[in-house]
Amino acid sequence: MTGLESFDTSESLQADLAELINRLPTLKNRQFIHQALATIVRLAQSEIERLDWKILSATLTDLEQGFQLFYAYRHVRKVTIFGSARLSPKTPEYLMALEFARRVTQLGFMVMTGGGSGIMQAGHEGAGRENSFGLNIQLPFEQNANPVIEGDPKLIHFKYFFTRKLFLVKESDAIALFPGGFGTQDEAFECMTLSQTGKFGPVPVVLIDPPGGDYWRSWNEYINKQLVQKGLVSPEDPHLYTVTDNLDVACNVITGFYQVYHSSRYVGDRLVIRLKSDLSEAKVEQLNADFSDILVTGRIEKSQALPQEAQDETVELPRLILYFNQKDLGRLYQMIAAINQMVTPTVEETAHPELK
Repeated sequence: MTGLESFDTSESLQADLAELINRLPTLKNRQFIHQALATIVRLAQSEIERLDWKILSATLTDLEQGFQLFYAYRHVRKVTIFGSARLSPKTPEYLMALEFARRVTQLGFMVMTGGGSGIMQAGHEGAGRENSFGLNIQLPFEQNANPVIEGDPKLIHFKYFFTRKLFLVKESDAIALFPGGFGTQDEAFECMTLSQTGKFGPVPVVLIDPPGGDYWRSWNEYINKQLVQKGLVSPEDPHLYTVTDNLDVACNVITGFYQVYHSSRYVGDRLVIRLKSDLSEAKVEQLNADFSDILVTGRIEKSQALPQEAQDETVELPRLILYFNQKDLGRLYQMIAAINQMVTPTVEETAHPELK
């Protein structure tokens, strides 16, 4: 094919693509639909392996089923439970996970797990089938769906770990980790990495031992000795998570995180923090005094929804805006904790922490 023929073909494909997009019934996300389809068209014109196309196709299928399932539950807060598939129902870790899931469900959260046995089954037993999501992975061993969630429409079977983990993190408003093997350790460190780099959250992350247990306590000692003390992570990074063997503490960490803080997003270079309750000018001044070190420039200021947020479903909520340096995430978590102590929530806010 000559360069001119290639150019003509490309022009024709782009025109066909534009016509296809114009026929789609939902056009509010036209820009992103065009970008996604254009990426596939460019790949079709390049030389990649058949295996690459299989990976792309299976990934899109994984994403499709995840997006379609969770859209109906986008306003419900969810807790993801990670932990070993090998722990039996008689172990204290299993019983602890079951009771934790029961409690957070009573607080109004739904529960997500990997859908397998062990801690995952305990989470579903505690939450009940109606309040559970199962995000299973296709493996040759150890990962059949547990009987609690088997056959439920909220059970998904993923091809790839990375797409499964994407939804377990993306859809979660809190993470609870119980003891587990390599997979659980991987999930723990990925949660920390994503939180530390600002790719996930802010959300509360709780590492839960059975009463008197030391699985996560020993893990935390390792973090402090080998990472914090050697300067491999920031001294504030342990504020990204909480280690406890007390379920009252674990549940309070989660509900307390959303006592005043609601959610956040970036608008350009500005971090927008949405709040359930407005802060007084004096409280904002206190935040500026205590957390000016995390600002690139300017001050922490009160704000209503910015023009770019006009279509946001949180448009009525009060906001704080700041030029966050996007690297001191442990300090940002400290600031959120300080904000949550500044306002006494109303009865309605206390009773319904699950509402997004």
